[in-house]
Amino acid sequence: MRWTVYLDIDAYYVSCELRDRPELEGRAVIVGPNPALGATRGVVLSASYEARTFGIRSAMPASEAARRCPEAIWLAPDFAKYGRIAEELRARLGSKFSDVVPFSIDEVAVAVEAPDADAVGRVALEVQADIRDALRLPASIGVASSRTVAKVASDRAKPGGVVVVRPESVATFLAPLSVRAIPGVGPKTEARLAAFGVVTIADLAKGLPLPARREFGDHGRFLVRLARGEPIIESSDDLGPRSRSSDQTFSTDVSDLREVQIALDRLAHELAESLLRERLRFQTVAVGLRWEDFTRTTRSRTLPVMTEGGERLASVALRLLDELWTDESEGRHRRVRTVSVHTERFHAAKDRQTKLDGFVPSTS
Repeated sequence: MRWTVYLDIDAYYVSCELRDRPELEGRAVIVGPNPALGATRGVVLSASYEARTFGIRSAMPASEAARRCPEAIWLAPDFAKYGRIAEELRARLGSKFSDVVPFSIDEVAVAVEAPDADAVGRVALEVQADIRDALRLPASIGVASSRTVAKVASDRAKPGGVVVVRPESVATFLAPLSVRAIPGVGPKTEARLAAFGVVTIADLAKGLPLPARREFGDHGRFLVRLARGEPIIESSDDLGPRSRSSDQTFSTDVSDLREVQIALDRLAHELAESLLRERLRFQTVAVGLRWEDFTRTTRSRTLPVMTEGGERLASVALRLLDELWTDESEGRHRRVRTVSVHTERFHAAKDRQTKLDGFVPSTS
């Protein structure tokens, strides 16, 4: 039987730093800009589980994290190092398994042939121990007959556990979880489902009402099959990233459109170069603005065909920015705190490269 073993490295950036600083094990450690070194508008990139007991989470403003945990140890991020370690992880797995697919800098899935759940569970424990001993990285692992369920299981295994979901137990395992536990279901989809009375995966298993079936189409049918524990056939296109994004927080809030345009153009070209290294083409582009009052406005566009390249991405992103800016100029005239560009709906080239050095850094 073919299984997916899904590894998620716990608190990835912090774990990478602890390899070099073992004396910080068990301490509240935060990777991000240290507010003690001067006023910063940056955010937490990763926090140890000891820091998380103070309510600290990724993407929290660094100033708030410092207030919550004054004794935290702050470490500056080293993205080059994180990329090298991710490559070590992939190479280590590649030496033992023929089918290794990275989903982000800290998440990797491998395919394993095993006769039953007990046998694949032993494989998962061996992998976890090998990664811990050889690379000094803690991993949470989910195991299932489908990649989607294995990913959900890895989330439930945190921190440092292994969760194996037998095929006959998928529906029972998923039932009490929120629909947000399903990869790809974000806040907007969660709200849309809640409008139809669908809050948990158990609700999904009962089936969607007709209006919801019309609204969600094939994706809704997929969600229902997943919730019921029915076999899921995942295409090769499923074995890849769902989205990529990049953002910039300005040192001071910005009211000059040209300054935002320059930042967005640079972000778009950098993101496009990263996608080219991964041999990915995109179809949907989104631009987001976080305003001085911390509210966020986004606008997206799905292109008629798959495309690639910095000029194309920047062109679409800048048009979306102009639309957002025009809407704002007719209303509150707020200044911009953060600008971001986002891509999704990828198509992989046949000779797609799966090296991790092209991944855009993300919070962990």
